[in-house]
Amino acid sequence: MDWFRSRIRQALLIASVAVLAACGGGGSNPQGTLRVSLTDAPNCRVGNDELAAVWVTVERVRVHQSSNAESNNSGWTDIAINPAKKINLLDLTNGRLEELGTTPIPAGTYSQVRLVLSSDRSGGSGTLNNSVLRVGETTELPLQTPSAAQSGLKIIRPFTVEEGRTVDLVIDFDACRSIVLRGNGSHLLKPVLTATLKHVGSIVGFVNLNAALTSVDVTGVVVSAQKNGEVVRSTTPAANGEFVLAYLDAASSPYDVVITAPGKATAAVVAVPATTAATAISTASAPIVPSNSLAAKADGTVGPAAALAAGASVRALQSIGTAPPFIPVAEIGHVNVNPDDGTYELMLPTAPARLAVFSISTPLPLAFTPQGSKSTYALEASAPGYVTQRTPDPALDVPVTRNFTLTAP
Repeated sequence: MDWFRSRIRQALLIASVAVLAACGGGGSNPQGTLRVSLTDAPNCRVGNDELAAVWVTVERVRVHQSSNAESNNSGWTDIAINPAKKINLLDLTNGRLEELGTTPIPAGTYSQVRLVLSSDRSGGSGTLNNSVLRVGETTELPLQTPSAAQSGLKIIRPFTVEEGRTVDLVIDFDACRSIVLRGNGSHLLKPVLTATLKHVGSIVGFVNLNAALTSVDVTGVVVSAQKNGEVVRSTTPAANGEFVLAYLDAASSPYDVVITAPGKATAAVVAVPATTAATAISTASAPIVPSNSLAAKADGTVGPAAALAAGASVRALQSIGTAPPFIPVAEIGHVNVNPDDGTYELMLPTAPARLAVFSISTPLPLAFTPQGSKSTYALEASAPGYVTQRTPDPALDVPVTRNFTLTAP
């Protein structure tokens, strides 16, 4: 009888283990950890508005293994943010991160990330959850967000969570590219977000618009790391002129560093590596000083109306140099198209861009040389769901007017 009871207990134990395994217990459902942070590319002018703050209120981050999952499907892993965080995106420059939260998560490959925002106002209090503030003013203005903000702003970015390891995911919420000024003066959010793994590569330096170097001026400066004319990371310098292009993937090195500012010619550095030890391209005692330039206007219209509703934008692209080492294409300006009337306007430097070639073995400061006698551009119009259109590259003298009619694929 004791033998029989022992056999029964043994059978029940085996059955229990089998049930646990089928349910994901007993170590068959390995776990990793997901940590999510928020950062921002630099601020910029939106129409005639210079913005001092762009606030969004974040309630949660959601991830799913399927890129096609809808917000009401099962299988989401959530990081709830309680209480919700009201974050000024324009504070998150030069590598600063706002950590949103950490959660255990089943190991595996994930494809979709969603950033969930609060509705524009908080209940009956009338407090603005999402808003902008103009420079020199004290009253927040409403930032109209799409209805999708409450179900989650969607990002497709595959990443893998390994058992026992932490994945650091950085969401880049580009405030500059995400805000459209409507014809009635209101501000509309057309979200431009990307997600990347937190890399440790960085490019650092100093810039000063004051050629006499008697004081530091960084008014309107934008510094970007680019690959093939696409901005990978961008920032505005701190008050002392220092800039940090952080979280760059060393495996994608080298990068082109492009510096733009109102009333200044483009300054660019070709072939800059991003490694675990920060790569410096200038110093506080010898900052990059962009040369002066007149500016001229590139403007026009973009259609049709459906493309405007989807979120149309226009970029100005420039080839810097004519023979290697040179930059075949660099983004010099970007603007969201007015969704009401389809108009756009960019102010671009007419003086030739200046180029420096980076080398680890070459001591700083870098030597910048003018490229040609003037600047010419290509203009590129795009909208989600439409075929991108570009004028001949580069062939346009400014001032210039170009109209675009986008078509579906």
